[in-house]
Amino acid sequence: MAVGRKHTEAPRTRRPPATTPEGREDQLIAAAVDLAERQLLDGTASAQVQTHYLKLGSTREKLEQERLRRENILLASRASAIESAARVEELMKDAINAFRGYSGQTPEQESYEN
Repeated sequence: MAVGRKHTEAPRTRRPPATTPEGREDQLIAAAVDLAERQLLDGTASAQVQTHYLKLGSTREKLEQERLRRENILLASRASAIESAARVEELMKDAINAFRGYSGQTPEQESYEN
């Protein structure tokens, strides 16, 4: 340990490994962030770690994150609109077939050749 630097080791709580690859990845990311935090507080963090966290705090990064969030919302609404249009189309087909039945015509059969 370097002179003049205090090292406070937080008690570690050991968790069992996650049961999914995504969960395990989340655990490892959390451990890496914890280590980076300890290094930043101790003054032992590399220039790379310092630069990484400085960039995260920049206005540009915050704007980029907001842009990504809005793009995700837009993509979700587009997917929802496509699903809704498909439901409307199916309802219209059902309504047309019902009207045909009411007028004495034979309802169209489902065509599996699209």
